[in-house]
Amino acid sequence: MSRLTRLADGPYAPPAPARELTAVSADGARIHVEAHGPQEAPAVVLAHGWTCSTAFWAAQIRSLSGDHRVITYDQRGHGRSAAPADPEGYSTRALADDLEAVLAATLAPGEKAVLVGHSMGGMTIMAAGGRETFREHTAAVLLCSTGSSSLVAESMVVPLRAGRVRTRITRSVLGSRAPLGPVTPLSRRILKYGTMGPGSARDKVDACARIVHACPTGVRRGWSHVLATLELDVEVGALRVPTAVLAGLADRLTPVVHARRIAAALPDCVGLTELAGVGHMTPIEAPDAVTARIAELVATYVQVKEGA
Repeated sequence: MSRLTRLADGPYAPPAPARELTAVSADGARIHVEAHGPQEAPAVVLAHGWTCSTAFWAAQIRSLSGDHRVITYDQRGHGRSAAPADPEGYSTRALADDLEAVLAATLAPGEKAVLVGHSMGGMTIMAAGGRETFREHTAAVLLCSTGSSSLVAESMVVPLRAGRVRTRITRSVLGSRAPLGPVTPLSRRILKYGTMGPGSARDKVDACARIVHACPTGVRRGWSHVLATLELDVEVGALRVPTAVLAGLADRLTPVVHARRIAAALPDCVGLTELAGVGHMTPIEAPDAVTARIAELVATYVQVKEGA
């Protein structure tokens, strides 16, 4: 599991959950789940991205949990969810299985929520979009800073012209065996360059660095291979619930071309939001914009039974 280094206070310090539970996935993997806010409130389920954890959603939890039930979980190998025991545990199928397990463990039969996925969390939602449990429990979706294919070829983390050389170097960088080690001024600069907008404030960079550096090297490498071979274009077409897309125009990891392609392919796209000056870490870099879009989707698509 990750060696979590949590911020003690401030908007990016994750609040203590009202409830914690464990969801058991199809292969027996145990997924750590946290719930915030009133049990009877409209539900939001947040799926974080590669190398992150539930702590990534601190700003959204703080803003929404007063009048929403906010459910977050650690993707397998991240945070407090155990790493896969074998290579087969690293797959988009496994991610979809985990999301189904979380939905079944936290939502009543027929209860629907707004599902939000950032980066690999968005890929998780796309992978699960055609499944029965997903359809039973999903009112609407927000996909943040994500892609469905060609991630390595179109990444601009390595400052070279697009082509085979850049693709090969990008794949080796993302799948590096080198541990990230402690957070240092140099590592902050590297993280900011690769994943955040140039104007990102110091506290936001610090928050991202603490979260990303807590991810174990083996887990980071295991999921990097899945991302390098990602093919979810067909699954985008099966995502038949109202779906909004959000991306930063300064995103080097999943450039905005991915968001535009997904928005064009969705059966029921309800808007594409492009944020100037914002990089890949949109929920931390632009928390107000992300939170507002979530709240809009809840207000529009989630119905709470009277007397609940």
